[in-house]
Amino acid sequence: MSEQTYQVTDGSCIISEDVIATIACNAALEVAGVSSMAQRPMTIRNVMCSEAARSIQVMSNPNETVLDVYLNVTVSAHVPTVAEQVQKAVKAAVQSMTGSPVTKVNIHVVRATEEPQTTEQEAD
Repeated sequence: MSEQTYQVTDGSCIISEDVIATIACNAALEVAGVSSMAQRPMTIRNVMCSEAARSIQVMSNPNETVLDVYLNVTVSAHVPTVAEQVQKAVKAAVQSMTGSPVTKVNIHVVRATEEPQTTEQEAD
């Protein structure tokens, strides 16, 4: 009787750039001082992409991930502090959820917007 051998492979996991953009978008929106995400410059490629991918450009390969995050901040925010906090939050979220190393998170502040009024402020 002949002995058969089987080669075991671990397989692979491919994570869509839209998924990475969604993770990064959610992490950025949780940072104090970020009022909303901004739309990155239009290209043919991002016309048909998801809402998160319109604000975040993802360039990834198996060894690294580079993100360009486009956002709006509140007028009262200290922009360098908010940008640094967004970089840290996005990097931590993407690395922990995908396992892919994030080498750069470039922040593009597009606009400073007024803080949204709460119902208490509207009553005054």
